[in-house]
Parts: sequence; C-alpha cells; structure tokens
Amino acid sequence: MTFGKGHHLHLIDGSSFIFRAYHALPPLTRKSDGLPIGAVAGFCNMLFKYVEGNNGAEAPTHAAVIFDYSSKTFRNEIYPEYKANRPEPPEDLRPQFPLTRDATRAFNIACIEVEDYEADDIIATLACQAREAGGTVTIISSDKDLMQLVGNGVEMLDAMKDKRIGPEEVEAKFGVGPERVVDVQALAGDSVDNIPGAPGIGVKTAALLINEYGDLETLLERAGEIKQPKRRQTLLDYAEQVRISRRLVTLDCETPLDFGLDDLEVKEPEPDKLMAFLAEMEFRTLSRRIADKMGVEAPVIPEVAAKAAGGSGTAAQPAAPEAVPFDTAAYECIRDWAALERWIDEIDAIGLVAVDTETTGLDEMRADLVGISLAVAPGRACYIPLAHRKGDGQQGGLFDDAALAEGQLDREKVLAALKPLLEDPAVLKIGQNMKYDAKIFARQRGKGFEDGITVAPFDDTMLISYALHAGLHGHGMDALSERYLGHEPIPIKPLLGSGKSARTFDMVPIDEATPYAAEDADITLRLWQVLKPRLHTARVTTVYETMERPLVPVLSAMEMAGIRVDRDTLSRMSNAFAQKMAGLEAEIHELAGEKFNVGSPKQLGEILFDKMSLAGGKKGKTGAYATGADVLEDLAAEGHDLPARVLDWRQLAKLKSTYTDALQEHINPETGRVHTSYVIAGANTGRLASTDPNLQNIPVRSEEGRRIRTAFVAEPGKRLVSLDYSQIELRILAHVAGIDALKAAFREGHDIHAMTASEMFNVPLDQMTPEIRRQAKAINFGVIYGISGFGLARNLRIPRGEAQGFIDRYFERFPGIRAYMDDTIAFAKKHGHVETLFGRKIHTPEINAKGPGAGFARRAAINAPIQGSAADIIRRAMIRVPAAIEGLAATMLLQVHDELVFEMAEDAVDETIARVRDVMEGAAEPVVRLDVPLVVDAGQGGNWAEAH
Repeated sequence: MTFGKGHHLHLIDGSSFIFRAYHALPPLTRKSDGLPIGAVAGFCNMLFKYVEGNNGAEAPTHAAVIFDYSSKTFRNEIYPEYKANRPEPPEDLRPQFPLTRDATRAFNIACIEVEDYEADDIIATLACQAREAGGTVTIISSDKDLMQLVGNGVEMLDAMKDKRIGPEEVEAKFGVGPERVVDVQALAGDSVDNIPGAPGIGVKTAALLINEYGDLETLLERAGEIKQPKRRQTLLDYAEQVRISRRLVTLDCETPLDFGLDDLEVKEPEPDKLMAFLAEMEFRTLSRRIADKMGVEAPVIPEVAAKAAGGSGTAAQPAAPEAVPFDTAAYECIRDWAALERWIDEIDAIGLVAVDTETTGLDEMRADLVGISLAVAPGRACYIPLAHRKGDGQQGGLFDDAALAEGQLDREKVLAALKPLLEDPAVLKIGQNMKYDAKIFARQRGKGFEDGITVAPFDDTMLISYALHAGLHGHGMDALSERYLGHEPIPIKPLLGSGKSARTFDMVPIDEATPYAAEDADITLRLWQVLKPRLHTARVTTVYETMERPLVPVLSAMEMAGIRVDRDTLSRMSNAFAQKMAGLEAEIHELAGEKFNVGSPKQLGEILFDKMSLAGGKKGKTGAYATGADVLEDLAAEGHDLPARVLDWRQLAKLKSTYTDALQEHINPETGRVHTSYVIAGANTGRLASTDPNLQNIPVRSEEGRRIRTAFVAEPGKRLVSLDYSQIELRILAHVAGIDALKAAFREGHDIHAMTASEMFNVPLDQMTPEIRRQAKAINFGVIYGISGFGLARNLRIPRGEAQGFIDRYFERFPGIRAYMDDTIAFAKKHGHVETLFGRKIHTPEINAKGPGAGFARRAAINAPIQGSAADIIRRAMIRVPAAIEGLAATMLLQVHDELVFEMAEDAVDETIARVRDVMEGAAEPVVRLDVPLVVDAGQGGNWAEAH
C-alpha cells in the first residue's frame, strides 16, 4: 500500500499518554519483584481503548506512537537553558519509560524515537510528509506546540476531552492562525520549556503585534515604529533573543527517518506476543479483557500477582460511581475471622480500599482506636469493631468500662492481619483527612508491629478537593458528600449525645455504630471516584502530587514528635500576667474615676462614650457601644490613655488565657510534650493552620508575647534551632511585579525598608532615621495585603490623608506593583481564580461582587498569589527536609508561617543548619527560578525565644 490520497495517519504523542497514565492511576508495583507498573498499566489501557475505538469511518490506515528519545536535543545546542526548568521525572516513573515502548510494540503499533530530536519534530516530519502525499493526519495530543501543524489536512485530537482541534480552535487559543503560531510563541516565550521570548509580552499582546505587522521578522524590523515606549524598547533590546526563541519553538519537518509512511500501516496485534507482554507485566484483568476481545485464551498469571494485575486493569482506576443508593447499601459487620480474611483477599485482588477509623476522641495522640471501616466499591463496605464496651446502649446509661462487648475480634490480631495490607505498596489506601487515621495507625503497637503501622501509599479526598476547589467551599466529608454525591451522611450527634449524656464512640452499641462507620468509608470511596479524575482536567495534579499528598507523612511525624513545654515557666508567667493585669485594672479604674468590669465591653463602652464623652461611639443592634480593637486603637491614636491601657490589659488577658494557662492543659501526660495538629486544607492560600493548640498565633511583636516562647524548650543536652525565611513575601512581590529596584536591593543584600524609604522620601541612606524606615516598613508589608489609607493611618498613628499620600507615592515610585494588582484582579474576574507561581489555584467567587465586601475580595485576590507562593515554597522545603537531614540527630518539630523549628543534638547543629538552609533557599527550583534570592536566617538556643 503506497500512502496517498484516501489514507489517514494517526500520530500518538507517547509522552502525553505516559504522564496521563501515571497521574490518573494510583502507584502500582509488580507483585513478583516490586517493579513500578502503574503508568504502564494506564498506558496499555489507553492503547487498548484506542485500538477498540478506531473501527469507524475515521479509522486510521496508518498509525504510530512517537516518543522523546531523551531530554537533550539539538535545541540545547542553540540555547543551553532550553527546558532547564523542567523537573526530573518521578523516580518510580523512570523504569516505566522503556516498558511503554515494549507495550507499543506488543500492540503491533509502530514505535518511533530519534536521537537528538523531540517527539514533536518527528510528528511534524511525518505530518508534513503525509500531507504532501495527499493523505490526512490526526495528531492525538493536546500539546500547544503541535498546533503550528494544524490545517490543510492535519488536525489534532485532545483524547482526554474528545475534542477536535482545527484552525479555528488554534486561532481561539493564540489569536492567530496556525501559520503564525510560532511567531506568537517566540514573542511570548514559555516558562515551562524555559523559552525566553520578549520579557513582559504575553500571548495576547504578541497576537496583536503579529496581526498588525504581519509576521515576526517584519515586526522586529519595524520595532522602532511602535508607539508604546516600553513595548518598543523591549523589542529593540531583545530582538535577537526573540529570534532564538523562534528557532526553539519551530518544529523541524526534516527530521532524519530511516523508514517511510508505508511502514506505518495499521496491523492487528499478534495475540501470542501481546499476551506474553501482558503476562510479563502481570496484568490479569486487562489480559482477560483483551483475550476476550481477540477470541484467544488469556494467559495464566500466578495468583501471587493478582493484586498487581487487578490494580493495573480497570479496577483501580477512578470511575463514575455506580448507581447504588445509600439506603440499599450492604454494610457488613465483621465479627469472625473468615469474614475478615474474605475482605482482605478481596482488597488484595482489587488493589485499593477506602479506610476510616473510629476512635474515642479527636486528639490523635490520646484517642483510642475503637473500630476500622473498609470499602471496596460503592455500597460495599464493612465495619470491624475492636473496642466497643458493654452497656445498655442508652444515652446516660450505666456502663461497665472494664468489659468489652461480645462479638469483637482480638484487636491486636486484627491489626497484625491488616498491617501488610495497609503498608503494601501495591494497594492504594483512600482516606478523608488521612493524616488523622495515619497517626492513629502509627500509634498502634502489638506483636509483630512494635513500631506501629505506616499507611502507604494513599490518596486523600480532602486534599484532592482542596487542590481543586480552594476558596469555593469546605472540604469536610459531610460537605463534600452533600455537594458531589447528593447525600447527607448519618450524623454523629445522635450516636454520641451531648451535654451530660454525651458518650464516646466505644460506648455506642455495635449495631448502631456499623452503618455510621461503614458509610464513612463508602462515601470516601465514592468521593475519590468523583474527584480524582478532575485533578488532571483542572490542571492541578502536580499541586496535589507534589505539595499536598507528600506533606501528610511529614506533618504526621512532626505532630507525633511534639515539642517540650516547661510547665513551671508557664505557671510563673501566668502569675506575672495576673499581677500586671491587676495593676492595669487599678490604673484603668483611676482614669475612669470609678471601678467597673474591664472585661465587659458593655461597661467599657458606657465609660468611654457616656461618662467620658469620647467621640466615635457607635451602638450595635444590642444597644451596646462597639469597643473592638479597631475602636480602641483609633481612640488611643488620638491620645486617650484609658483605651490604650485597656488594649494592654486585653493583650495580657489573651496571652494568659490562650497560652500560659491553656498550654499547660495541652501537655501530653505520656510524652510531656505539646502536640499541635496542622490543618492542611484550611487557608485558601495554602498556608498551614495550627490547632489544639494554635502555635501560629503566639504574638512576637510584644515583649510579653515573645516571653511565651521561652517556655518551649529543648530536651536536656539538645538545642532548638529556628530557620526562618527573610521577607519572603516581599521577595515574591518583587519577582511577580517585576520591580527592578526591589530586585536589585534583594540581590545586593541591602536593607529593603531603608531602600524603600530612600526611594519614596528622597532621603539618602546615610541620613535614614528609624522613624522614616519604620514608615517604609509598614508600607512595604501593608501593600502586600492591600492596605488602605485608613488602615495605614491606624498602623502608623498618623492622619489618614498623610497615610494615603504615602501609598500614592509608593505606587508612583514602583508602578509595577499597581500593574500587578490590576492584572491580578482582571485575571480573577475573567477566570474566577488566581494562581501561585507553582500552579495552586485559589478561587475568588466574590471577585465580581459589589458593595462592602468587594474591596475585601479584591485585596484577597491580590495577596493570594504572593502569600500562596510563599506557602508553596515552605511546603516544598518541608517535603524535602526529611531526606536532607537523614542520618543526623535532628527532628523537625514546628512550622510557623515562614519558620521551621528543629530539635537536635548539639553536635548536629551546624550540619543541620547548613543542609536545611540549602533546601529552603532552593525550594522554589526547578519549577520556578526567582529573580531574587531566598535568604534564610538561622538561630539556636535552649528555648524557642533564644533560637528565633
């Protein structure tokens, strides 16, 4: 068959299939030797679906799968930094690359790669050859770089979306037709492939310029005619860089090939060859499906490989939930060993299970395990009771705490039986807030598992939802179930009761506990089936895989380690605060001319606004005056002593109740340490929150607040070490807004606040006063949070007009900041979200709102990419730290905003600081190369205050 008119060539982008397969399926390994095969399994499924789906009118007569030979090509000779930003592929994916080639050959499809050339160049060469021969071409890929080939018989197919891409779709994306795509790409550059382009020119601007001047070379030759000064100068200065970029983005249609189009003729797979490959990979389920389709006998795969085979077929792949109503779900209570073994065997064969634990409380370091729930399919779940106690089952009844209820398997033996499953790398565990359950399992001890149980690998539906929908809604199971499954879960409150009749879960009768507990696992599995596939389509798979899921074991270890807190120090501070509060009360009473309850907002309002007749009193709906911090700060700024003293009193009262008193209650009686719990999916921007107790809000600006940190101490013979990013959000602002003066100051290590003051107030650095620097510092940090003239006036205690003048002058001196703000708001209004430098999406549902909340929504949108990028950077650092300090006598204990706190042996301090600093300062790379250096300050001491 000579390729020509009437023939149809399909060119499959192999890399696209591989990475889609890798991210769509849970990690899987070959049972016999532990070889990673998850991506190979997904790749085979895609090839099989491709072969099955090509029997219609558009079926190809010729086909090939095209791969990249290596990461280095002729483009690296043109521009050595080409694709330098690309991260290395995951370690468990590397050994799967050659196996995907083997899979392609097993399906009898042409497998092509050429040294020194990219797969895109091979696709371009074959597409051009086929077009010239009079045939038609479908490129199966969504890669924008291939869109320059579209037209005149060549189209693209985004197989994930089943979307055809023709000239109209290309023009909708680039603003130009396929023939000018390379011109637009050359101007706009590409951060992913590290193609420089023309700084500051994006795709839209590039398209406008190309449409106006016709082509890139004409534009560069006539750049001096461009009216916009900045745009004109950019093109004049970077013309050669743009020309190099065009060479980088232009696909080579002359790639040397040692075969012709006729060699790509579609052929049926050879059954023996294909079945042998599938058997070698131990894909039992997929082998049966393909064998049935081909009418041949499926290969016999040893039962030991059932897990890998089942998991590698369709069973472990997220799919739409089956239509199993919750009210007809079959939930089983496991009360005998035969039933448990049956469930273990089924999970082992399927390769995945949703897991949930029931405990006696919410504190993972103190709660006891009561039971375990498992689910393997929608409506198919079980509950294994382990520690329910005898009782009459009624709220308020009398219970015999010493005796376990009948019909429960031995806890230690059950855990010993489940441990291999929970730790098996070939079985994916699915949880909702898996950090809680992981810590519960890690604390379990018994014969054969003295070190606890380490749950891995896992997926977390809470974190998947967070990666997808931060800013849109909550990520708790009940909220997700109602939103995505249309089901209201069984409530816990009727089971546990409230008030005096409240009971812990071990007191709930087993027959009442079973439907509640099993349903939790069932819901979790269904949520996974719904949400996991959306990661890829929403383009946040990398966020979940690199910054959410890997953080769970890191935080779990930190939380379980805890930090030592000296109870005596807290007690002494609490007494000192009480005495100082009493002195302030006396002073306040004297200023008021009478005694009153300082802690009563109502009485304070009457003193301030009725008796003392101070201005600004406003009554709320209850008829009481507002006496919040903002009101008192305004009054204090006007020189009134009484509200200033009340603010001091309130600060001490909060320190005493929230920290010096409450922290003593949080000291774990078994460990003698405080174990905070970090909330990963709390703040929309990616910042971690700390609860029970909250260690992120300990004040550091006041002397009393800093004193609280002295109670956090190292164990005898050890040291606490703090490593803290210096002004990270200002550095990110300088990068994203392109502020040359700020970038230069950071690169040269100057005092950024003094530099800002010098720029704004025209004061030479050698004449800088502390007051001027303080004002510049307040503006620097205030601008990041979208501070208003009113807010700055309150912070600096200056007139509002003067504060607004400072802000106006700031934007005049640094116009890039205003441009960044305007561009960010415009992006949010168009897309409904903003993004961090690392691809985290922070949704902004209120960005188009009107009224009082509009200003807040805009400020939040402006700040989110900066604060979120800083949060991403420290997450990336935390994930890398354990490997960096392996072998050292050092433990990571706390994360507080931009700071990491460690406990270590004295002789490990210097080496640990050096290794962790290196990790933290390089945490943005290789994904983002900041225009400014990240700087980490380090300190050490016997307590946290000394180390900070």
